[in-house]
Amino acid sequence: MEVLRSREHREALIRRVRFLARAGVGLLAMIAASYWVVQGVNGSEYREAAEHNRLRRLPIPAPRGIIFDAQGRPLVENVPSYTLRVDPAIMEDPESTFAFASEVLGAPAESLRANYRRQRRNDPVNPVLIAEDLSLAQVARLELADLKHPEFEIEVEQVRLYRHREQAAHVLGYIGEIGPDQLLREGEYRRGELVGRRGIERRYERRLRGRDGRRVVVVDSRGRPVEEYGRREARPGGDLRLALDLDLQQAAGRAMEGRVGAVVALEPGTGAVRVLLSRPSYDPNLFARRLDPRQWRSLVAAPFQPLQNRAIQNVFSPGSVFKPLMALAGLQEGVVTPDRSVFCSGSTRFYDHRFRCWKRGGHGWVDLVEALEESCDIYFYTLGKELGIERIGEYARRFGFGEATGIDLAGERAGLVPGPEWSRRVRGHRWYPGETISVAIGQSSLLVTPVQVAVMMAALATEGHRPIPRIVAGTPGGGSRIEGIDPRWWDVAQEGIRRVVSEGTGRTARLPGLEIAGKTGTVQVVSQEARIESEDLPFEQRDHAWFASYAPAHDPELVVVVFVEHGGSGSRTAAPVARAVYEEFLEKRTDLRPVRG
Repeated sequence: MEVLRSREHREALIRRVRFLARAGVGLLAMIAASYWVVQGVNGSEYREAAEHNRLRRLPIPAPRGIIFDAQGRPLVENVPSYTLRVDPAIMEDPESTFAFASEVLGAPAESLRANYRRQRRNDPVNPVLIAEDLSLAQVARLELADLKHPEFEIEVEQVRLYRHREQAAHVLGYIGEIGPDQLLREGEYRRGELVGRRGIERRYERRLRGRDGRRVVVVDSRGRPVEEYGRREARPGGDLRLALDLDLQQAAGRAMEGRVGAVVALEPGTGAVRVLLSRPSYDPNLFARRLDPRQWRSLVAAPFQPLQNRAIQNVFSPGSVFKPLMALAGLQEGVVTPDRSVFCSGSTRFYDHRFRCWKRGGHGWVDLVEALEESCDIYFYTLGKELGIERIGEYARRFGFGEATGIDLAGERAGLVPGPEWSRRVRGHRWYPGETISVAIGQSSLLVTPVQVAVMMAALATEGHRPIPRIVAGTPGGGSRIEGIDPRWWDVAQEGIRRVVSEGTGRTARLPGLEIAGKTGTVQVVSQEARIESEDLPFEQRDHAWFASYAPAHDPELVVVVFVEHGGSGSRTAAPVARAVYEEFLEKRTDLRPVRG
């Protein structure tokens, strides 16, 4: 029995040993198989991952294209700027990092830390931007501290420089950090990249941007680059040459100093925009480096909205600059003839309401040319009543009112040509006949932009060619032809506005050596029971001032339109601004002086 038990015990022990041996062999086989999977099947993947741990891909930003004026002078270019980033992967002691950065930059450590946290929430992987526009002294101190603070990275960036600051801000626009929505739509952009936000920078973003490059660097255990592994060079953005003439733009800016409004000058035949000025303005260089939220709030809250481009985005009643169009409509429709006279006593009644002329004692008997010359309201009230709002609206639309001109800037408004259908749809009531009387002199609900008025004057100057305004030189402009107007009537309207400047309300625009044709306009902002001089009213209640013109009168080369918001009389305020632009224009035509930089 004892021998039997001993044999059974030995056999059980042998079974256990055999089981353990098989388990050991199985475990070794599993380990060998896993090594084979790692080294053989997935070897290339893990090798690549390991390589990525020591390689870093760094973008090489493409410099944006340079923007020139019509004579090849740079309006926008790029200048080098030093920026400071912190690499969170190798930052060992945040307290020490931000204390040292505060000492070098002269900024509170807590402010730098808050900026770091905010930026890292948006991009938790890449080095975080904490300061821009470093001086060479600051760069030197940070470079000397490289061994102690390897987390600091200094980059050289190309920053936009808007040479003439406020002078052409609304044409050029500015760049800003790409927003989340645009980042989702545009796959080739990266977080934090600066893109065109307004003006030409936005409209021609694709052309100006170029294509970023990339370099791959080998980094050591502390994340510092030790050698370059590969590179793809950046492709610079394309340059742009504008039709804008810097000399004319600056002349307009000087004449509009301290005023609110807009100036537009263009070639009537081609639509090339020589001046596009809006006041008040802003300095686009503020946006070239990431704008402080307080600066943005200050701009948004500033009086008269300096970010608004009044030349294309604000709409106003055109006042008496609408009268040449009314004259053409009346002549073509057979409502008036050049010889028909109307008596102006200073006021008259239509539909049981008294309408006044701007001249208290009236103009007496005036024919069509004299009515344009002296801007007689009574004559055009009468003409408007006989034409009716439907025909007035038809001619207004033929000259481009009520629709965008197609200028190559974003945000253009279409304005409004009112009428019975619009009144029922928008206001919910019928059109009143008395409103037609006001529309006939460019008031009431008729709303236009300064660039639309410039297109109207171009059509008048060329006897029917309605150009598409173009900011960038060499881009297809084209336009359309206003058909169906007898050539005789163009001559009558042109004679009227030539006499406006030579003898009538626009005499303040007269310039020796250059015959100018133009029309003044004054738009009442508030209704007055008694006559009060606009200058005696509070600023926000003063009349708006217009002057729309072209020159030379018999061979037009330039259209100039001036709008001064709350400027009072068009003849006293707007016409002298146009004269200043024409003075520069005349000097450039006759003087072979060197181009000013």
